Amino acid sequence: MSDVKERIDALVKSNDVVLFMKGSTLFPQCGFSSRAVAILDHLGVPFETVDVLQDQEIRNGIKDYSDWPTIPQLYVKGEFVGGSDIMMEMFESGELQQLVKAEA
Repeated sequence: MSDVKERIDALVKSNDVVLFMKGSTLFPQCGFSSRAVAILDHLGVPFETVDVLQDQEIRNGIKDYSDWPTIPQLYVKGEFVGGSDIMMEMFESGELQQLVKAEA
């Protein structure tokens, strides 16, 4: 598990904004991932994605890494932000815009 944790850690720390999701930005594989991508696209912030469906170790490991049971998961500057519901709440309140703009 430490190898997976190291891989996830490297992804989280090497990208200012990274979304672990099901599918890709062009073809999200679940509604929650689609909503998360739409929010980030609307903000106009550059972000990386990791398709957890392509790597079962990452899919399971990200849940342990964040201690969060669901996907998608958003990280900004190495910090776990949350899933799509939290992203939506933060977007609606303006918090997410502030977070990504402050970090970008």
